[in-house]
Amino acid sequence: MADTSFDLIVLGGGPGGYVAAIRAAQLGMKTAVVEREHLGGICLNWGCIPTKALLRAAEINHILHHLPEFGFAADNVRFDLGKVVARSRAVAKQLSSGVAHLLKKNKVTVFDGAGRLAGAGKLAVTKNDTPVATLTAPHIVLATGARARELPGLEADGKLIWTYKDAMVPKTLPKRLLVVGSGAIGIEFACFYRSLGAEVTVVEVLDRILPVEDAEISAFAQKAFEKQGITILTKATVKGAKKTADSVNVEIEAGGKSSQITVDRVISAVGIVGNVEAIGLAEAGVRVEKTHVVIDEFCRTNVPGIYAIGDLAGPPWLAHKASHEGIVCVEKIAGVKGVHPLDASNIPGCTYCRPQIASVGLTEAKAKESGREVRVGRFPFIGNGKAIALGEPEGMVKTVFDAKTGELLGAHMIGAEVTEMIQGFAIARTLESTEAELMATVFPHPTVSEAMAESVLDAYGRAIHF
Repeated sequence: MADTSFDLIVLGGGPGGYVAAIRAAQLGMKTAVVEREHLGGICLNWGCIPTKALLRAAEINHILHHLPEFGFAADNVRFDLGKVVARSRAVAKQLSSGVAHLLKKNKVTVFDGAGRLAGAGKLAVTKNDTPVATLTAPHIVLATGARARELPGLEADGKLIWTYKDAMVPKTLPKRLLVVGSGAIGIEFACFYRSLGAEVTVVEVLDRILPVEDAEISAFAQKAFEKQGITILTKATVKGAKKTADSVNVEIEAGGKSSQITVDRVISAVGIVGNVEAIGLAEAGVRVEKTHVVIDEFCRTNVPGIYAIGDLAGPPWLAHKASHEGIVCVEKIAGVKGVHPLDASNIPGCTYCRPQIASVGLTEAKAKESGREVRVGRFPFIGNGKAIALGEPEGMVKTVFDAKTGELLGAHMIGAEVTEMIQGFAIARTLESTEAELMATVFPHPTVSEAMAESVLDAYGRAIHF
C-alpha cells in the first residue's frame, strides 16, 4: 500500500503542477502529484511542444520552396503529412517521459488517476471511477489547467470542426480551412496549414488580429499573413455552420453583411475555460469566477491550505506563467525568504507564426492610457545585416519608454527568431532597466538582436543604421 500522507499534494502534472512538485521536493517537502492523463499536461502533450514541431516542418517546407534564393535547386519537393504528424507526437512522447524521470529523480510520488477535494487536507484519487487512495496533506495545489472554449453552434466533433487537439493530428490536409479566432493558437494553425498549401481564412470578432499585441505589430502581421495568401476577416462573427458529408458551409457576418463560405474543416480557437468541474471546489467552498479559481498574489485561494496555479487560475494562459506561479506558490508555503509575487506585466508572450511575434510589458496604447508620457523607438529588420543574410528581412522591433524616467515600459517584436530574443527585454524589465542601461549594453555583431539595440537608440533619436 502506497504512502498516502504528504506535506504537499499537486493535482495536475502540467507545466505548473510538475514544476511546483519538483520545487517542493527540492525544499524538503514530501510531495505527491496526481495526474489523470499525461504528465507534462496539455502544453507538453497537445500544445506548446508538439505544435512547435509542426511549425518547424512548415518552416522547412517554406525554405525548400525558396531554395533558388540561396543558390540551391531541388526537384519534386513534397511532404508526407503522416510523417510530419508522427514526428510531432514522438517529440511530445519523449518529453512526457522526461517529466516522469524528473519526478522520480526528485522522489515525487505520482498517482495515476483523477483527484477530488474530499474534506480539509484530503484528496480522493480514483481511476475509471474506482477508488485508488485518499491522500492527506496540509497543502493542496490545484493545477488542473483548462480546455478549449466552444461556441454555440460550432461545437467540435473531431471530424469537420476541430479543436487544437484535432488540428494537430490531421489524417489528410484540408484544401480549404476556416480558423475562428486570431489569438496565438488560431494564428499558429493558420500559418501551419497555409504553409502546407491549404486555402486559409481567419475570422476575428474584434477590429484586428492578435488583439493582445501592440496595434502596430498586429497591422504588420496582418499584411505579412495576407501576403502569404491568408484571408483575414476582422469585425466578423460566425452566425451559423451547416455540415455536409465532408465539408462545412459557414455563414459569416462582417460589416453588417452576411456571406457564405464552404470549407473542408473549421478550427475553433476562441479561448479557453478552466477545468473546475468534478474536483470538489464547491463542496470545499473555493471561490470560482468565470470558470477560473480566484487567488491572491501568492496563489492562495479563499480556503486555507488550498492553492491554484496556471490556466486554472486565469490569464495570461501561458505555460511559463504556470511554472513560475508554481515556484512562487511552493516557496511561499515553505517559508522561503524574499519570495516575490509574480508580476504579470513581466511575462513575455510569444506566437510562433511566420514571421514570429514576441512581446513583454505595455503596448504603446496601454502605456498612454496609464497617463504616462512615452518615447517610442522602432527599427526594421531590413536595416539589420544578419536578418538580410538569413533571407529574413521582414520584421521590426518596437520599444516603449517612460519619457520622464526612462523606464522600459514595453517591447514588441515581429520577425525571425524574435521568440528567442524577447527574453533580453524580459530581463531588462525584471531588472527595472532604463534606456541608459540598455544603451550601455554591447550587442554582438552580426546578430538579429542588434535590432533591439537600435530600437532603443531610435526612441532617443540616436539610431545609427536607419
